[in-house]
Amino acid sequence: MSAPILDRPAFILALTRRLATPLAPEIHLHLADEATELWQKTEEELGRIGLPPPFWAFAWAGGQALARYILDHPELVAGRRVLDFASGSGLVAIATAKAGAASVEASEIDEFALAAIGLNAAQNGVFVAVRAGDLVGIDEGWDVVLAGDVSYQQDMAQAVTRWLAGLAARGASVLIGDPWRSYLALELLEPIVAYSVPVTRALEDSEIKRTGVFRFRHSRPRRPAIDGARASNKGGANGAGRGPGGTRSAT
Repeated sequence: MSAPILDRPAFILALTRRLATPLAPEIHLHLADEATELWQKTEEELGRIGLPPPFWAFAWAGGQALARYILDHPELVAGRRVLDFASGSGLVAIATAKAGAASVEASEIDEFALAAIGLNAAQNGVFVAVRAGDLVGIDEGWDVVLAGDVSYQQDMAQAVTRWLAGLAARGASVLIGDPWRSYLALELLEPIVAYSVPVTRALEDSEIKRTGVFRFRHSRPRRPAIDGARASNKGGANGAGRGPGGTRSAT
């Protein structure tokens, strides 16, 4: 194995490009695409340089949907303490900060993702506090908890859903962004809006993913999240898919 990468921010800047997020173009992220060296590397090559699969280098469908929804409905987070769980690139956290949250934390278990979140937040002129480690099972009294693209693997999806359901039951506003993946707990959730999200065919199984923002049934945010006009958007997008290759995570 090659020597470990010590300067993660420099590595990210060298191997990604600053690109607008398709569904939230007001947010720019350091992402990988066909024109970047990172895109060309195989999983074996990434392993040799000590780099986990770079889920943080892509704007996944669920995160894009959550970001768009928060930007369009800033009253959901304005003045509130927010956690963006499994933040990936930091897209949702950045949207939340732009929407006026009192504080925003972005949690991740990948040290490269933590570095990417810091770079992306600075690029967009906002501050996001990064949290290293798995927060499942922890409740620090957040007012709002956001989770994008966390239903791609069964065991993880079940554990995260139980935790999020508990947070919603005690009064937190919990929103999940997901393109109707196989392990999304639809029996517990209801969609409140749907989008047609541009994605990368090489990573997904289509170029457009029908993606929803969901809340737990019988739970309501402390501030109104949906009025008649917003609810009319429900189900208003086309396309379907299994999710990011069935194996990928991040927002």
